[in-house]
Amino acid sequence: MKHLSKQLDAFDILYKNFFNADTFFAPVMDAKIGHPVDIYENKNGLHFEIACTGLSKEDVEINIDRDILRVFYNKPQDDSCCEVNECKYLHKGIAKRSFNLGYRVSSRFNIVKAEAKMADGLLKITIPFAEETELVTSISIK
Repeated sequence: MKHLSKQLDAFDILYKNFFNADTFFAPVMDAKIGHPVDIYENKNGLHFEIACTGLSKEDVEINIDRDILRVFYNKPQDDSCCEVNECKYLHKGIAKRSFNLGYRVSSRFNIVKAEAKMADGLLKITIPFAEETELVTSISIK
């Protein structure tokens, strides 16, 4: 009987660990879905394309704090069709949720000269390359 007890204890630990929320197995409801963003670089600089379905340019804010680019939208509480028209969703696939995105931008880019355009539900931010400066490779000691 002792042998069977040891096997069950080991199985019990495995079973508890598998369903333990502190492990890397997270419950589905707690999973965070990332906001759709494309980031790429080309000869013109650094580019961000951020999905803003159903939002106008006045809804989205862009802030720059030193080398941090922050893009955010706070969804109003009473923005639901159901609250206004008492409708019943049969399928709700368009996510109009708040987002708060922050990106540290390399000094290779001039964040002060960033430009943003909103068209067809896509926010496009372009940050040009910084002017080339003389690279310091060594410092003399005085």
